[in-house]
Amino acid sequence: MERTMLFTFVLALSLTGVATAGPKEDVSAATQAWADAVNGKDVERILALYDAEAVLWGTVSPTLRDSPAAIREYFKPGANRPHLKVVLGEQRVRVYGDIAINTGYYTFSDMRDGQPVTIPARFSFVYRNRDQRWLIVDHHSSGVPEPPR
Repeated sequence: MERTMLFTFVLALSLTGVATAGPKEDVSAATQAWADAVNGKDVERILALYDAEAVLWGTVSPTLRDSPAAIREYFKPGANRPHLKVVLGEQRVRVYGDIAINTGYYTFSDMRDGQPVTIPARFSFVYRNRDQRWLIVDHHSSGVPEPPR
């Protein structure tokens, strides 16, 4: 009886079409992990998502960051801003072997002078798959320009 139930359970699982994630889904998950780390104010967790050779052109940075120390410096102030959050929006993931690009937008929210503010921005993350992990090798972010009048 137990064997029959086990066989039926295994057969039912096989017929449900259990899907495995592919590279696009893995890259999307890596981008979500970045947003979760930013929202968690965990600078070390953020840095762990970047390759050692990564370059960051941050949304509010006048400086191109091209070392782990410089990237840490960029994210460190955000860890002390309790209201700073990022929400991912529309994304387009393309995978080319061990390189992937995720382009889209995100919205930052924060408090300034006691008032809520939102900062819409666009991003491009370039990932490289190293040891089965998608790591950020290039991250560009810029504010969304005002629409033409």
